[in-house]
Amino acid sequence: MVGIRGTQLIGSGAPSGGAGPEAAVPGARVHELTGAVASLRPGSDRAELINQLRALEDLKSAAAAAQARIAVAFDAVQRSADAAAGVPADERGRGVAAQVALARRESPAKGSRLLGLANALVTEMPRTLAALDTGQLNEWRATLLVKETACLSAEDRCAVDEELAADTGTFDGAGDKAILAAARAAAYRRDPRTVTQRASHAATERHVSLRPAPDTMTYLTALLPVAQGVAVHAALSRHADTLRNAGEDTRTRGQIMADTLVERTTGTPAGISGVEIQLVMTDRTLFQSDAEPARLPGYGIVPAGWARSLLNDGNRGDATPGHNHELKVWLRRLFTAPATGELVGVDSRARLYPPGLRRFIQARDDTCRTPYCDAPIRHIDHIIPWHHGGTTSLANGAGLCEACNHTKELPGWTAQTGTATTSPGTRHVLDIRTPTGHHYRSTAPPLPGTPLNGDPPVMAAHYFGDLSRARHGQDVPAA
Repeated sequence: MVGIRGTQLIGSGAPSGGAGPEAAVPGARVHELTGAVASLRPGSDRAELINQLRALEDLKSAAAAAQARIAVAFDAVQRSADAAAGVPADERGRGVAAQVALARRESPAKGSRLLGLANALVTEMPRTLAALDTGQLNEWRATLLVKETACLSAEDRCAVDEELAADTGTFDGAGDKAILAAARAAAYRRDPRTVTQRASHAATERHVSLRPAPDTMTYLTALLPVAQGVAVHAALSRHADTLRNAGEDTRTRGQIMADTLVERTTGTPAGISGVEIQLVMTDRTLFQSDAEPARLPGYGIVPAGWARSLLNDGNRGDATPGHNHELKVWLRRLFTAPATGELVGVDSRARLYPPGLRRFIQARDDTCRTPYCDAPIRHIDHIIPWHHGGTTSLANGAGLCEACNHTKELPGWTAQTGTATTSPGTRHVLDIRTPTGHHYRSTAPPLPGTPLNGDPPVMAAHYFGDLSRARHGQDVPAA
């Protein structure tokens, strides 16, 4: 996203030993179509405007079908190349989903799902694919049909595809729920045992996830077996009803349920229980009530006043009125270049990144540096590998998620950075080249306080604000 991380498809060139993407002449026709669509301008006739909307929706569906065929074709070509190179059968096609993701400007996880969808549509569900071709289904509803038949054998999946016959207009006017119900019923009729086993296996996929919400809020989501999920909700509801019926609690029922969930999970009303919450902000925001927003790792940009309040309330021990949480605030200074926000770094001769340098790179990169991947950083990786002469330094380090770090090590993938040879003050740049010769660039996100184009440079010290809760009279170290 603009202002978070600059990412570009820089260009393409032929990798050694093969034809480059320039050889794909039919791509020119796609660019012509893109240009034609971009040149459309709305008229004033109401009926024609609606016709244009419908036609463009059909075009989107047809494009999704074409993307599915292209993805499957690329997968086959890559596997053939791997076979010719002597790659073991179970390792062929590795990295295909990551390349699909980059081409479609999606995360690696989404790229894997898109490749799976494409393979199912092209090889096992031709009538669903035909419905996508003609605009009778959009990509999301085709995905629903594929997901609900994923547990079936290829033969049964084809049979369900034939039974539902989406290309005949079976789902005209049907919403998502109607399509889901039809697919589930058809799948159960074909193989009730497998569908039942799938429901039993679903419990192994239980998990808890966190994603940002507007206005410094988050969505904490738990995927649970139905009995446990209902029990948790019922317990929170009963507790909220008890307090509300007593007439002394002014919070709403939903607020009580949310607060109770936090307190019962963390053991404290404020929810801070021996873990650190890092804030990155400028010295002006921290000390001079400047309006420049701060950054909260794992969430994103937060208002300056909110950040100051969190630090100040935590330092006083009164983040929630009536409770003393014994919070300790630790500040660490990070100095940045005036014009670009590039962090000043240090070098290390160690092969493994020491803790201080790891924290430094995490503060600089915020999330996985692979283009379009917003996953949390799990690995601090050498951009140029150690065994190829790469140093354990700030310039040669990048924060990656586990999947992207493994993908980067596949044959044909290379990464480099020119940051070490540029003038001081240039934000860190990571260049990635895929086996097809396509080149992608990722620039480290600017820290809070980095001036926009045309604004005068401002020297700023940035601070980590780490909040930790002390237990049993011992401080919880933030390092």
